[in-house]
Amino acid sequence: MSAARQASTYPALVQDLADRGLLTARWRRVFEAVPRSRFVPERAWRQLPDRCVPVREADEWLALVNSDEPVVTQLDDGVEGGPGIATSSNSMPSMTARMLGLLQVEDGSRVLEVGTGTGYVAALLCERLGDDLVHSVELDAVVAAQAAEALAQAGYRPHLRVGDGEHPWPGLGPVDRLIATCALRYVPYALLRQVRPGGIVVAPLARTFWSGALVQLEVREDGTAVGPFCGGATYMPMRSHRVPDLHEVRGKGRARAAGLDPVRLLDLGFALYAGARLPGVRLIHQDTADGARVWVTREDGAAATAATGEEVWQYGPGLLWEEIEHVWWEYESAGRPDADQFGLTVTSRGQEVWLREPSEVVRPARG
Repeated sequence: MSAARQASTYPALVQDLADRGLLTARWRRVFEAVPRSRFVPERAWRQLPDRCVPVREADEWLALVNSDEPVVTQLDDGVEGGPGIATSSNSMPSMTARMLGLLQVEDGSRVLEVGTGTGYVAALLCERLGDDLVHSVELDAVVAAQAAEALAQAGYRPHLRVGDGEHPWPGLGPVDRLIATCALRYVPYALLRQVRPGGIVVAPLARTFWSGALVQLEVREDGTAVGPFCGGATYMPMRSHRVPDLHEVRGKGRARAAGLDPVRLLDLGFALYAGARLPGVRLIHQDTADGARVWVTREDGAAATAATGEEVWQYGPGLLWEEIEHVWWEYESAGRPDADQFGLTVTSRGQEVWLREPSEVVRPARG
């Protein structure tokens, strides 16, 4: 995170977001009216690539709050003595601005937020729309209470609820917009039923094949939702959508020469394509001095690991690395499409990734 953009003050941070084209004039006024510092507790951590580091000094805390970095506000679901995994945060301001822009709210829009977190996004929505049009649900009761207190102290009183955001809000009725501030493995169809036809859903999806991706969906009259992917987005997963990074590996290793530099797999467009062609295959990576090292696994125990300039090792049944290489050449034959050429369709039967047009579904390569 050391390369993140820094600002000396919150107004300077908002100016930077505006200069980058992330805020309309209306949203800029909203951000200026809602200081981020009101929604970041004193106890906070900076997220590094491999760990969370506590922020101990007031000057360091303020510098972090006024930077375009996420601020971690909870570890290990609030349980002391855990491994130190971030489980709640105040998101990167640039990502918040992107998502609110994609939400396309209008005067009078009724909005549901899934994942209240610190309450900052709810406050921005209240400033833009008014308290009565903003509804926000949070699963963690402690996090929800802290957000409610911060919102009240800042003068905002949206409709708040403690509960599982994967399920509809009882008695709420249809809303015009839905924004998820936690990553989803899939878009629950029940949530779409909470949004009126013509309404918009903006959510980060946790793609199992390396990357997180932001999606913007429009709900149709028949209850389905269709829309494009809109760049990368890394969020903490909804608790009910958490899965281990990798599957259990079976069998002895078998080495062979690599036909593909694993760095090529770390592209969001390929991640979306490969995730659709190889459903269930999980990939994580680590940057190296020469490029990258990747680990991939599948539920049947198949696995592979590869690093730039080194041999590939494969494990378990089948030849998982060869399958990935084959999918890469398919992707290359399709012109290496960028992530913004992919989209998603969600129905009562599930979700499908498509390329360029909703009718061009990217179907699984395996049964």
